[in-house]
Amino acid sequence: MAEGGRGETFLARCSVDAGVFALRPDYRVVLVAAEGLVGGPTDETSDALLREAERTAQVLLADRPPEALASVAAWRDAYRAFGAKPQRTRNSLEALLRRVASGLPRVNRLTDLYNAISVRHLLPLGGEDLDRYAGPARLALASGDEPFETVTSGDVRFEHPEPGEVVWCDDEGVTCRRWNWRQTHRTRLGEDTTAALFVLEALDPMPDEALAAAAADLVDHLNAYAPQAGVARRLITAPSRGARRC
Repeated sequence: MAEGGRGETFLARCSVDAGVFALRPDYRVVLVAAEGLVGGPTDETSDALLREAERTAQVLLADRPPEALASVAAWRDAYRAFGAKPQRTRNSLEALLRRVASGLPRVNRLTDLYNAISVRHLLPLGGEDLDRYAGPARLALASGDEPFETVTSGDVRFEHPEPGEVVWCDDEGVTCRRWNWRQTHRTRLGEDTTAALFVLEALDPMPDEALAAAAADLVDHLNAYAPQAGVARRLITAPSRGARRC
């Protein structure tokens, strides 16, 4: 897979606000920007990845609920830190794990891929259409005025986050509410997506090595999907943690 390109420039401008690190100094995120991807509907490859992830999770959850897992419990604590109720608004990892028994959703080949990696490595992982972004990605505490585009019963409508809510946003508004709870309709991956931003997030007790392994797994599969694609990645941590490899 080729390196460089617009992805590196985009990632260099992305940021995490100090207020987020004040809530969770252990927070780390790897951002992966990929161009030249081949989208499309769910296929045999993406379905097989999801089936493998389902089998792995079924073994892991055989004798315990998702919230008993250390990674899920850590995200529940993070949600409580900014006033969210994790029983009502579940982080994306927990939401996927709770669907394992009935089957993980099949959406499209790129979304299927990141959902499978999320379950396999037990971390929240989101995907965004890079061509639909307006400016860089930023994780911040919301003022409450930012627009969040969603679709209900086929109709586009706009909501606003709660003041102090942790949100991903760009220059047009919120791209994901409550850290990694619900993505905006505007930037979601589609069958026609050819450039994407993937967001891999970690809290303690997940070690840095496990986060790096998840990012490498994602990149390896992107490479298999589109060998000529360009990829860039960046690790962002609290300044107190120092520089680390991703």
